[in-house]
Amino acid sequence: QVQLVESGGGLVQAGGSLRLSCAASRRIFSRYTMGWFGQAPGKERECVAAITWSGGSIYYPDSVKGRFTISRDNAKNTVYLQMNSLKPEDTAVYYCAAREDYSGLYYYRSYEYNYWGQGTQVTVSS
Repeated sequence: QVQLVESGGGLVQAGGSLRLSCAASRRIFSRYTMGWFGQAPGKERECVAAITWSGGSIYYPDSVKGRFTISRDNAKNTVYLQMNSLKPEDTAVYYCAAREDYSGLYYYRSYEYNYWGQGTQVTVSS
């Protein structure tokens, strides 16, 4: 079982930045592919970034490329999401997700992840 705890959400003006953190409980965190998903009211949960266990492969959808950066520190069992140039349409609850995986592949569909955090709200005002 893996417990994930997100932090760093909040209210920010358009054009501003936030850094989300996700701390994992598992000692073998380094063998988990990690993802960040955003879910706006009335919409499906969508992947905004994913990173393989080594950090060697990273996924971003076009909507956040050049603005969001995912990174991980396996020694600290933590994954980060740096969010820059935020837009009102980025407003959502952001969830951290984990999948035990040795393949080195990233995943961007929510059903491909086994463990989820409780979510942190990000609100971008115009």
